[in-house]
Amino acid sequence: MVLDLVPPAVIVLTAALLVAVLPRDIGHAIGIAATLGVVAISWFVPDGAHVTVTLFGSADVGFRAVLYNVDVFSRLMGLIFGFIGGAAVLYSWASDADSTQTAFALTYVGSSLGAVYAGDWLTLIFCWELMAVTSTLLVWHYGGAAVRAGFRYAVLHGIGGSLLLAAIIWYLTDPAVVAAADGNPLVFSSHVDGAVEGGMLAADSVVPAILAAVGIGVNVGFVGLHTWLPDTYPRPHVAASVFLCVYTTKTGVYGMYRAFPDGHLWIAYMGGAMAVFGAFTALLQSDMRRLLSYHIQSQVGYMVAGVGLAGASVGYGGAKYYYDALAAAGAFGHVFNHILYKGLLFMTVGVIIYRTGHETLDEIGGLGRKMPLTAITFAVAALSISGFPGFNGFVSKGMIIGAAEKKHLDVLWYLLLLGGVGTFLSFIKLGYFAFVEGSYDGTVKDANTGQSVALVSVAGLCVLFGLFPDLLFELLPFQGEYEYHTFTIPHLAEGVGLGLIALVAFAVLKGPLHHVGKVPDVDYAYNRAFFYGGRALIVGTTEAYAAVDRLAVRFVRTCY
Repeated sequence: MVLDLVPPAVIVLTAALLVAVLPRDIGHAIGIAATLGVVAISWFVPDGAHVTVTLFGSADVGFRAVLYNVDVFSRLMGLIFGFIGGAAVLYSWASDADSTQTAFALTYVGSSLGAVYAGDWLTLIFCWELMAVTSTLLVWHYGGAAVRAGFRYAVLHGIGGSLLLAAIIWYLTDPAVVAAADGNPLVFSSHVDGAVEGGMLAADSVVPAILAAVGIGVNVGFVGLHTWLPDTYPRPHVAASVFLCVYTTKTGVYGMYRAFPDGHLWIAYMGGAMAVFGAFTALLQSDMRRLLSYHIQSQVGYMVAGVGLAGASVGYGGAKYYYDALAAAGAFGHVFNHILYKGLLFMTVGVIIYRTGHETLDEIGGLGRKMPLTAITFAVAALSISGFPGFNGFVSKGMIIGAAEKKHLDVLWYLLLLGGVGTFLSFIKLGYFAFVEGSYDGTVKDANTGQSVALVSVAGLCVLFGLFPDLLFELLPFQGEYEYHTFTIPHLAEGVGLGLIALVAFAVLKGPLHHVGKVPDVDYAYNRAFFYGGRALIVGTTEAYAAVDRLAVRFVRTCY
């Protein structure tokens, strides 16, 4: 079958070239067709399909790179990456994005697809770095404040990618890994002979595991490494933000699982910290896209927690594999669901910005009466991300929280619940001050036809997978290895209860929350530390050189 041999990344990257040179309408139509074609390929290509090439030697002794590897993990990522890519291209066209921007966006999509369909670490790191470059170009294209933000974005991702590359090199040179790999030390595809199982901890070597965790941690937004998210994503064109909110962090979660398929307790607790920190920092923002960016960190925290819990050595010892599988499936289910509702949130907020020209909650209000479709689809996305029963986030978030509870990790369980309260509270705030309270001065239209199609199609899937979770379960890994019932009384009570707590908290805190603006993050401290530290180093080095030079001149004059 020809499709077995054509990586989806190639199709999307080819489309990006065409979008750049063809008329705008035709180019965007090709972009939509290419990304939706990825959905078809991901659905129909059989598990086990792979494409390998031999690098650095002959077929007998050379390194085999797996450029294309289809398994249940990459298939799931391909399905959702393709669908949201098509919706985002349509949204870009309807939001007046130019062809160059969409071409950059599609190269970003293509490089992300290359990473998730990679079957070895060499291919993955190549696409990983290409993803960083193309996303930076997408940010820079908008100009203005996006250029400086894009530079900071590029520096952080360059550091993260370098750490991951160092981990891969260290891992490659580990004799135990090489001995176990039968000549394929960097291959993780289960469809290729000699692949190494166990990820970066396969040889019990701590250093590459730490390097990989921190390097990937930049992409997923570990606390302290996350500042590029709220710094960058509010800056470019509203359509560019839709692409950006999807691919980097979720490819990072995929990479985290490939590096640590057996999980780790430290990773699980970092996920819990991300869930709480992101949610409550978001609550203190008035810039709408900045608020949404912090909630990327928060929701990715649930995914990271799921990856961390996916190990027999993590948490409770009884029924180990059952709960390991539940956690891993929940992590990837949340990746799938998050892409839908987070893309929808950036689309709805983007429509507000597109129609009003305003970015902050202080400048708008009462838009629900003038923009009913945008308000309704926002409500769907807000209830989905908050984990309210009947919406897709309720399904996958509950799987991860349930795994933490069953593994008797009480602190992590409370962190994830607390993050849920913060999420509800943030989106009650955003929805209330954008669509309910106040009255916007001036005429404003609702979403246009193209934007409406994108909004409704994504919102429909948020509801579909929320009401019929078995449709999602059929796509997830580890089918038949865990049992999970979505609509149980305790689970329903948990989802509704978190929302009620948040409603009461909002009623009490509504006044202060309305007037709070941008709250400084940790980068406020370390940006200044780097600036003044760097300046001190440069000045100190210059002065030291000058002092040595003066001594040398004095010595020469004294002697001669």
